[in-house]
Amino acid sequence: MGSFSIWHWLIVLVVVIAIFGTKKLRNVGSDLGAAVKGFKDGMKEGSTTDDPARPPQQVTAARAGDPHTVDVDAKTKS
Repeated sequence: MGSFSIWHWLIVLVVVIAIFGTKKLRNVGSDLGAAVKGFKDGMKEGSTTDDPARPPQQVTAARAGDPHTVDVDAKTKS
């Protein structure tokens, strides 16, 4: 009496199809699939391990002669 047999589930399925119709069930299934896909994509986006932005580094005397170093004056915005 604790578990349902396959015949119980088939009767429930026939009743659900009779009440809602196949078109509505198909729409619900596609909406559910789109929601699961969106959730998975969101989880992939959130778990990216990009390098965190490093704070700007100061130019030391050792790097002052480096040709790739740009010397600029910082101005305040007025």
